[in-house]
Amino acid sequence: MQNANPQFHHKAITQFHHFTASLPRHLKNHLTIPIFQIVSQVAGESHLQVFVIGGFVRDLLLQRDNKKDIDIVVLGSGIDFAHKVANRIGEDIPVKFFKNFGTAMFSYQGWQIEFVGARKESYRLNSRKPIVEDGTIEDDQNRRDFTINAMAIDLTPEHYGRLIDPFKGVEDLKLKIIRTPLDSDITFSDDPLRMMRAIRFATQLNFAIHPVCLEAIKRNAERIRIVSKERTIEEFNLIIMAKTPSSGFILLDETGLLNIIFPEFCELKGAEIIEGKGHKDNFSHTLAVLDNVASISDNLWLRWAAILHDIAKPVTKKFIQGIGWTFHAHEFRGAKMVPAIFSRLKLPLNEKMRYVAKLVLLHLRPIVLAEDVVTDSAVRRLLFETGEDIDDLMLLCNADITSKNPVKVKKYLSNFIIVRQKLKEIEEKDKLRNWQPPISGEIIMMTFGIKPSKQVGLIKEAITEAILEGQIPNDYEAAFRFMLSEGEKIGLVVAIQ
Repeated sequence: MQNANPQFHHKAITQFHHFTASLPRHLKNHLTIPIFQIVSQVAGESHLQVFVIGGFVRDLLLQRDNKKDIDIVVLGSGIDFAHKVANRIGEDIPVKFFKNFGTAMFSYQGWQIEFVGARKESYRLNSRKPIVEDGTIEDDQNRRDFTINAMAIDLTPEHYGRLIDPFKGVEDLKLKIIRTPLDSDITFSDDPLRMMRAIRFATQLNFAIHPVCLEAIKRNAERIRIVSKERTIEEFNLIIMAKTPSSGFILLDETGLLNIIFPEFCELKGAEIIEGKGHKDNFSHTLAVLDNVASISDNLWLRWAAILHDIAKPVTKKFIQGIGWTFHAHEFRGAKMVPAIFSRLKLPLNEKMRYVAKLVLLHLRPIVLAEDVVTDSAVRRLLFETGEDIDDLMLLCNADITSKNPVKVKKYLSNFIIVRQKLKEIEEKDKLRNWQPPISGEIIMMTFGIKPSKQVGLIKEAITEAILEGQIPNDYEAAFRFMLSEGEKIGLVVAIQ
């Protein structure tokens, strides 16, 4: 094992007794999925050495739910072997194969099974795409990213279930350590995406990154720039979807990766005090909000709304004497920043982006309602503007309460109960979720015999305002009568009776 500092080593050793799996060296009785018996039979008939490797083995030993992926390594052609296994299964299983990469895959009983020939790799300085050659199982394990992902189980009949663990991955599972099999600097320089993966696994599994490995990430952080934005954001989103995503953000920040990938988030750091008046550290606050959302929702885009809800505070921050710090209109500026951030990070520029921007824009509204008298008209407007996303907005607002003052927290939470009750009452009465005014522009034009014009917009807006203010009920007859009176005010004459 790479040398660890004494404090880290002591902390890791104390975690041994928390590890629940027995971690047997022979796993024959644990390979209960039928595909392994089929692979073993075909391997014996073909006189080939075949292994299951990587994440499946790690998760099997951790007694952790696997995401239904199985990686099979063959000392030979992975494509040919995949076709043999598929033919043995029958059922006309379609096999997808990629000749340039020597890989093949098919689905069976809910599992995605990928086959590849054992290989060794070498890298060029300006690319993370390796030069690949045929290799041994040892070569294949050498090229793996982390010791806990380099373990293999032999599937050949004579050694079926034998664990092959040259880099003490089992020990690192017990110690809850993320560590590279070979030199960390070479590992991360060769394929910089592995730096993101190290942080992702540490976050998902609640493991520590070995100090030697962590220092190597810091030294090689700039290399992340050669990785495509699409691959980087894929790993970033997996960190965000972890049980406690803040721990991943802290590691990204500590290693310097966060400032390269997402500099706007780093701008949230720091609390400033002038004339005895200070503001909270919005970096820590946002991470607390993110963790709060993560504890109640698996919605990736709601988590992104938590990440971005205060993103414009640095650019709107202002100190006013006698008042203190203000972040005026940060919700409006933040909503406008969302498309540019999504575009640069290669996040989808579709309804998901619009959903995040909407929640960023409206995230203060329920809080303002909770601070004041909750009027029907204010609730109607909130329902009208939020539509189907009102429940998610309320979740975000609850998560946004991170004050250490228990009296303040109790007040907000109590008032939010009132707001939620009002939302329910108004929605049941007025049906304003995803609401469209009962009088369309076409009806206005037909009634008054006019073409599309400013007058049509004025009448539509007046009808909407009247319903939201409770002046008229949300129904066609009342809205039609109101339309006639508004038309008369601006000199329009009814063209049809």
